Amino acid sequence: MQTVCHLALLPEEQAKKHGDRTVFEYQDYGSEVWRNISWNSFAANVRCMSKSLLAMGVQVQENIGVFSQNSLQYLTTDFGAFGVRAVTIPFYSTASEYQLQFIIRDAQIRIIFVGEQEQYEKARKVQLHCDILKYIIVYDKRVVIADGDTTTMFYDEFIHFGDDPQYAKELQQRRAGYNYDDMLNILYTSGTTGEPKGVMLTAGQYDAAMLANAKCVPVCENDRVITFLPITHIFERGWDVLALAMGATLIINTDPTRILQAMQETHPTCMAAVPRFWEKVYAKVLASTDDLSPLKKQLFKDAIAIGRKVNVELKSRGEKPSFMLRAKYALADKLVLSRIRQELGLIEPHIFPTAGAAVSREVETFVKSIGLNMLVGYGLTESLATVTCDHKDEPFTIGSVGKPIEGLKIRIGEDNEILLKGPTVTRGYYKRTERNAQAFTEDGYFRTGDAGYIKDGELFLTERIKDLYKTSNGKYIAPQAIEAKLLVDKYIDQIAVIADKRKFVSALIVPDYNLLEDYALEHNIYYHTIADLVKNKYINEMMMERLNTLQQSLAGYEQVKRFTLLTKPFSMDSGELTDTLKKRRAVIIEHHTAEIEEMYKD
Repeated sequence: MQTVCHLALLPEEQAKKHGDRTVFEYQDYGSEVWRNISWNSFAANVRCMSKSLLAMGVQVQENIGVFSQNSLQYLTTDFGAFGVRAVTIPFYSTASEYQLQFIIRDAQIRIIFVGEQEQYEKARKVQLHCDILKYIIVYDKRVVIADGDTTTMFYDEFIHFGDDPQYAKELQQRRAGYNYDDMLNILYTSGTTGEPKGVMLTAGQYDAAMLANAKCVPVCENDRVITFLPITHIFERGWDVLALAMGATLIINTDPTRILQAMQETHPTCMAAVPRFWEKVYAKVLASTDDLSPLKKQLFKDAIAIGRKVNVELKSRGEKPSFMLRAKYALADKLVLSRIRQELGLIEPHIFPTAGAAVSREVETFVKSIGLNMLVGYGLTESLATVTCDHKDEPFTIGSVGKPIEGLKIRIGEDNEILLKGPTVTRGYYKRTERNAQAFTEDGYFRTGDAGYIKDGELFLTERIKDLYKTSNGKYIAPQAIEAKLLVDKYIDQIAVIADKRKFVSALIVPDYNLLEDYALEHNIYYHTIADLVKNKYINEMMMERLNTLQQSLAGYEQVKRFTLLTKPFSMDSGELTDTLKKRRAVIIEHHTAEIEEMYKD
């Protein structure tokens, strides 16, 4: 059952209810051993953190930085800060020195908590040029502190900084002022264009979001929820808070590149993820069938078809399978479907919220067919994550992003823009008066910048308004929809569709280099470098054939006519991706002008 209280009180309220029950499973920095901590111990650590922050002179609504990957210490810092009515500002662990310095100056951050060596070194460099930043607290005991640095201390030392009894009394006094108008976080969104802007999130927003989400995303105290996205990301952050409020066990995965290994080691029942994770699972499973015998390949296809009938076709209409179909499904599940899930470490799967980008129909259908309850949704940092989502055990439509959560009003405005109003919507951007005036309609609806429509109570996304392309022939192109359709191909790792003011659609494609090399070896295609491989005539013909197969349902003017295989992936370091891995299209186009122009030569 959900514990409803001010977020600052959650650790202690849950400790009263759950005591020595495990709240987190985690790995220490540099260790591969999974450990656990109880609600009682976590609540005690949070109190220590709160008192230490008071000992450092942290004031009501003072901004504190957290620059780290997911960790137990990160969550302890968050809740400890809430306990003294401070505001945490999370940074992505991959943030650049420029981003770090910009936000520290903008938010006047005096104290920052950092994870590992890389984060420490970046913070230290910024500190030397930014007199606002006074103290650095380091989570990882292995970090080497720079010579002459007297402003940095380790977390294990800091957590006892407030052991003096006077800070326990001060904490009680601070708690008397808790209210739901307090800001808990400022989440800076890097965006696909422009400078970062801080989204203000209050205790009241969290409270409203937790109450609304609990009614349609029934995570429970028996669930084991693994973190996949950075806790800095609003989707993961909101999902984790919901799980904790429900009393679930949270498995803290520190390294996102090890997520599959972590799943296999810990057997979670739930996970929030972006579509790209499931796209890779889909491609990997399909690739694994290439070498099967004809009989086994047919068995696989039949099992998927039965799973689709039960978990998609019937469930989407709220119908139940016949006795005969249930028997067939039980056999298909035993022989094929359960084995796919077990490969992912999912022994007792429950729910898998998925959002952050468009989910292709093929991938959504596949994931649900194998018996995983993917709840597709849509949300924003500005709405504290969820706007809409599939509601468990209710009818759904493949291709939609579900129904609105309770208490949130959705209106379709000019250019089919999705407009929002409700208790989970931000009151604005930190210190951005002019930007705030543009972000809301005259009657108080937030402008999402996304276009869509509502049909039978479900929301359907069509495009990101700012990303909408118009070809030189006057046709409008939604690049995200085309990219989502093509990304299901196992040979495509990343793709950027090009079309604006062009006579046809083209694409820059980052292939899966390992699979491409395997294909070349199998087909006796000789090459010296990756650059040779991606230019090879036979490789490009193979890729075009696969693209054409995937594009059959697109209108002619939407189909990719030409493409270029790139030798390097889009990355955050190059500025082509944001911290949340969204494409900065203008930067990609600028960096690949020569390749693009070559595709449009007559």
